[in-house]
Order: sequence, then C-alpha cells, then structure tokens
Amino acid sequence: MPDTGEQELGSAMTDRSLDVAWIHGAPGEPAIQVHRYDDATVILRQSKRINYEAPFLFLLFGADRALLLDTGATEDPAAFPLRETVDGLVAQWLERHPREGYELVVAHTHGHGDHVAGDAQFAGRPHTTVVAREAEAVREFFGFGADWPTGTVRFELGGRELTLIGSPGHHAAAVTYYDPATGFLLTGDTVYPGRLYAFDFPAFVATLDRLVAFTAEHPVTHVLGCHIEMTRTPGRDYPIGAQYQPDEPAPQMTPAQLTAVRDAAASVADRRGVHRFDDFLVYNEPRKRDMLRLTARGLAHKTLARLRPAAAAGR
Repeated sequence: MPDTGEQELGSAMTDRSLDVAWIHGAPGEPAIQVHRYDDATVILRQSKRINYEAPFLFLLFGADRALLLDTGATEDPAAFPLRETVDGLVAQWLERHPREGYELVVAHTHGHGDHVAGDAQFAGRPHTTVVAREAEAVREFFGFGADWPTGTVRFELGGRELTLIGSPGHHAAAVTYYDPATGFLLTGDTVYPGRLYAFDFPAFVATLDRLVAFTAEHPVTHVLGCHIEMTRTPGRDYPIGAQYQPDEPAPQMTPAQLTAVRDAAASVADRRGVHRFDDFLVYNEPRKRDMLRLTARGLAHKTLARLRPAAAAGR
C-alpha cells in the first residue's frame, strides 16, 4: 500500500506511554536517552553526567518535515552526539515513510544556552533550517507578527499541524508548542517540575493565563517541560548542579498542575523572591541574594559529593 503520509503518521509503534525510567545521572548511562512515544513522536533526554541541566528534547515527524525542539546543553558532538542520533531517527522514519528531500526544522522552546548549545551540529545539514535563538528571529520565522505574544500561530509539518503560543516571562523568545496528534503541551522552561525562573513576572503570569485558557479549550494529555529539578518529596528540589537525581518525579504534569502553577504565581505576584510549592518553586524576579543562596547550596552539594567517595575509600 502506498504511503499516504497523513494517514500513517499516527500509527503507533509503542503504546504511547510516558511510564519511562528516565536516565538521571547513574554511572554507565548513555549520553542521550531515546524514547519513541509513537511512530512520529520521539522524546530525548541528555544525560546529567554530561551536563547537570539534563534537558528533554522533542522530535516530531510530519509528512513534509520534522521539527526538533531544542538542541541541549552541550556543543561537542563527541560528548553529546545529538546530530548523529537525530540523523539515525530520521533515517529510520524515512525507511518506513519514504520520500525525497525530507526537511528538518531545528527550533527552540527558548534561547537559553542549555537549549541551543547543539545548534552548530546541524550547520550544513541538507534540507535543514536552524531557527535563530533571538526573539525577533523566532517571531519572524513562525509568523507571529504584531500578535506576539497574545496571538497563536500554526506550523504545518505535513498532516500534523502544531499551534504555537508566545510565552515570554522566563525568556523573551519563549514559545509553547501544542501538538494535537499527541495532546502534548510543550512548555519549555515555563512550566515543569522544578524551579520556575520568572525574570519578567507580569509577562510570566500573562503567559500562564493564556496557557490555562488554552487547555480549557483544547484536549491536553500532558504538560511537558524541559527539566526535572524536584524530588518526589513535596516541596523539595535537588540542588542546582546536581548530576545524580535518583528520586525524580516524572517530567509530565497535568493541566490541573498547570492551573496550580498559574494560581501560585498569581498569589505571589506582589512578592519578589523564592516561593516553594509541592510540585515546583516560583522564582519571582529573583534578587541577587536569592541566586547566591541557590548557588551556595549547589556548591555545598558538589563539595559533599566529592567528599563521600573519599570518605568511603578511607574506611
């Protein structure tokens, strides 16, 4: 039977499960974990042993092009072979759905360094567009125009149309991607189980209001951000810089948790600083002393981690 593209894009090769044991910094784990959610949707995670940020990346296939969201926290392809991994995944997809001149668009949830470091790996790749990280370039490429950030735009992959929502607050170029094929709302660093840094708090709250309103009108299965920083103990996060996180919760959150983030942010809108909740922390335009405390805790954790093996060896 000929490949009709759109008809076969949703054919599941897995059970569309997010019940995944994600890599979290254990010895011997791969540089990149690949989870095929279905035939056209792949979630990747960078190892914490390479970079403590351990971001999640998303590869979405359509009949005409694929979209890679974010390129991780490490530039070196020898340490972090993202291009090699993506090329392999694209080749496997094209074996099942042959077509010529298949395109790849490399874009970002936002422009911070741990989400764009691998961009250079895709330089010179045939049939590939790498969207620049700056807000103006993002708005121009996707066609937001004067509606940024309150309007939405559509981005067609071929039988798979995404809705993009401007999401400043954490970063001026932040975009949330909604994929109706899976029901995923891909929120980048705006919402995830961790420290939610809002450097422009009014914009952050306005973004959360838009996302909550969007979920009320669209079927959202999972709210998926790019990091995990919480432990399974309510209100307890791992120190910044932690490269081993064996007690992580799942990355996916629910629309109800998204609403809880919005409500929590609204409740502390008039109070700068760090505010702790069960599933996340809100950093309302953090002050220098807030970031110094965060850094000091991280340094103390790294020092203890180095001392433990030495103490064990001396027993």
